[in-house]
Amino acid sequence: MSAATTAGTMPPLTEKKLEKKPIKFSNLLLGAGLNLFEVTTLGQPLEVVKTTMAANRGDSFGTALGRIWGRGGPLGFYQGLIPWAWIEASTKGAVLLFVASEAEYYARSAGASEFGGGIVGGVVGGVAQAYATMGFCTCMKTVEITQHKIAAAGVKPPSTFATFMDIYRKEGIRGINKGVNAVAIRQMTNWGSRFGLARLAEQGIRRVTGKEHGEKLSVAEKILSSTIGGGLSAWNQPIEVIRVEMQSKKEDPNRPKKMTVGNTFKYIYQTNGVKGLYRGVTPRIGLGVWQTVCMVALGDMAKAYVEKLTGEKVTAKH
Repeated sequence: MSAATTAGTMPPLTEKKLEKKPIKFSNLLLGAGLNLFEVTTLGQPLEVVKTTMAANRGDSFGTALGRIWGRGGPLGFYQGLIPWAWIEASTKGAVLLFVASEAEYYARSAGASEFGGGIVGGVVGGVAQAYATMGFCTCMKTVEITQHKIAAAGVKPPSTFATFMDIYRKEGIRGINKGVNAVAIRQMTNWGSRFGLARLAEQGIRRVTGKEHGEKLSVAEKILSSTIGGGLSAWNQPIEVIRVEMQSKKEDPNRPKKMTVGNTFKYIYQTNGVKGLYRGVTPRIGLGVWQTVCMVALGDMAKAYVEKLTGEKVTAKH
């Protein structure tokens, strides 16, 4: 057999077949478990502080803490946890994995690089998260955190489901998904920027520590790179403040009657200036650090437990 014949019948060695990443139950279980732990511990208190500061932009950090404490003592820091934060935490990972996997596959099929495909997957997955589960969950959490404490007037406060049904009856699907476009913009820019910035930080850490050839980073180094990425990605805090304002039950006659992303931005800028657009950025950075600590520090232990429980090998990165 001639060399020419052999070359003609053999497939090129350099061509790597593009395959979809499999969606495993073990990956979904690991993500949901870590997210639920994160939000039930420090995650929701930091979310409540961030939301309170974004809604009441004249408050200092101390005033915001006092306001939250006044709504129910230590339990005030866990408003909106059950069921909304739990629904969001247990479902958003599954939505992201399914949609991001599909989007990344089609982006790579169209010629995108591995890095570019990852960003496309993250951005599309983030938008899907917003419209599938996060829209109504963030809306209901914000309503609970920002509505006036009516118990002080001697009236029994409505349950969280009564509040949900009341909004649904008055405003329909749009009412319970108020601010969903701002959530989508936040998720899209979060995933896009965090993905790139965390990897840039990781490259810098590898250069400094001499681990430029793929050596495993320590837990502290992983947390540092993700913290830098998460902290720098807080540049889009104005979108988060706009989202909170659109979903807030705070009473202000000067607020636009029909709120859009554009007129809400204008209203916040006119009343509180540039500073107002960045209210709550400190607890948001703290929230990002805590999420990273949970995923990195507890990831290996949770991974081993899920593998034992399901009998499947977990392939998700944490």
